[in-house]
Formats: sequence, C-alpha cells, structure tokens
Amino acid sequence: MPVSFDQRSAGYSLERAYWLARASDLAYKDKATIEREATGWGFPQVRHHETRFTPPFPLQDTQAYTMAGADMIVTAFRGTEPQQIKDWLSDATTPPRRGPGGTGHIHQGFGEALESIYPDVKDTLAELRTNGQRVYFTGHSLGGALAMLAGARMFLEEPRLAADGVYTYGQPRTCDQILATAYDNGFEDRMFRFVNNNDIVPLLPPAPPYAHVRALRYIDSRGRVRETMPLAGSLADHATGLTADPFAPASDGMRDHFMRNYLAALEKNLS
Repeated sequence: MPVSFDQRSAGYSLERAYWLARASDLAYKDKATIEREATGWGFPQVRHHETRFTPPFPLQDTQAYTMAGADMIVTAFRGTEPQQIKDWLSDATTPPRRGPGGTGHIHQGFGEALESIYPDVKDTLAELRTNGQRVYFTGHSLGGALAMLAGARMFLEEPRLAADGVYTYGQPRTCDQILATAYDNGFEDRMFRFVNNNDIVPLLPPAPPYAHVRALRYIDSRGRVRETMPLAGSLADHATGLTADPFAPASDGMRDHFMRNYLAALEKNLS
C-alpha cells in the first residue's frame, strides 16, 4: 500500500487514482483537517474555495480546496449527499446552458455551481503554479461533475492552463454529446471516470440529452478495476451486484455511490 502521495510520476496509475480518491474524500472534511492532511501528504500550501447559495438553488453551497506541492497541484471539489443529488438530477425540468467556450451544452445546475467558484480556482492556480507543477482536478459525485467541467472550461477557454489529469468518482452526466466528444479529443489519456458497479448517480441525468465522456474505469461486483467491460459482461456483473444484499437489493445503487466504497475498492486493487 503506498504511504505517500507521489507527485512526480506522470500518466495513469491505480496508485494515482487511489490518492486522488483520498483527496476527493478529504473535500468532505473541515478546513483544519484538510490542511493537516494535505501538509502531511507533501502539499504545504492550501486554499479553500466556497460559495453559498440561497433558495431556490437546490444545492446550498459549492466547496473545493486546492493544495500545492513542489511538483503537483490538486484541486478537489466537494460532493453532496447521495439522496440530495439523486433527487436533484432526477428533475428533468432544468434547461441546459451553453458549454465552455461555446461548445455544446451542460447541466444548468452544474454550470451555476462551477461558476460560483471558478474564478477563485483559476486565480489560485495562477498564484500557486510557480514551478511548472502538474495540475489535477478530482471529485466525487457532484464534485466529480465540477472537476470534469473545470477541466473542460480551462481546456476550451485557456488551453495553456489545461489540466494534466482529471479523475472522478461516481460522477453524474454533465453535458451533451458535443461537449463530451470535444472533451474526449482534448483529454485522451488524461481523464478517468471511475464507476462502482451499480452506483446510480452516473446514470443521471438521463441520456439523451446528457452524455458521459468515454474514459471509464469500471469497478466490478468483486471490487476489481476494469479498463474494459463488454456489454454482456457488464449486465451480468450489475445483476451480481444486486444480490450483495438480498434483503435490500434496491439500495445497492446508493450504497455503491458512497466514497468509502470507492476507496475500499481502489485499496483492494493496490494491495
């Protein structure tokens, strides 16, 4: 099991996925805990990003933090309660809005949430990126959607600031196929979207009109990370996952969404 955050290696690895999952999980903690953990991981500079909304906006606040080390900067976006995001994304009445750089369309709520902290995130990266550090965006649930869109916005609006990697966990659909295709082309081998078996949130909001980017890493019912999964095999594996709790099979979609289960699966694959 890796005991420290490797800031120097490049490219995809399960170890990086594990540590960025931990960074995503840390986004749910209080500021003091975030600063203490980040410093222990080798990121002595930490900035917090937070905006609070007032009704009728369905999400009460948007939060993220940025931690900077000698060779890497990570911005981790905070998610929200599974039931809250499920109910919100099931509402199909919200019209989409124009996507980053005028490319495609995105979910209106995600666009508003990101807009509320994006200028601060961008300014923070400009301040802390003093040594050409690699930049990564990460997040779980709602946080994953914001991480993906932050990556898209920087790539399409300011290519010189494009992130070196985006790792998301239990991310809902965020955009239409036009933006997803542009993202696939720009972030090939840099975007990795982890989905845990029957996690229900990645199935929302419905397709069409919303779509996912291609770069899927599927965690099967035994907790193994799969880079490819044929359709027939995935259907059988989803069915197997539903039998994990014979007394409450319908709860599997929410249970698989919990960040602790993503972390447990990634840790299992590393051990």
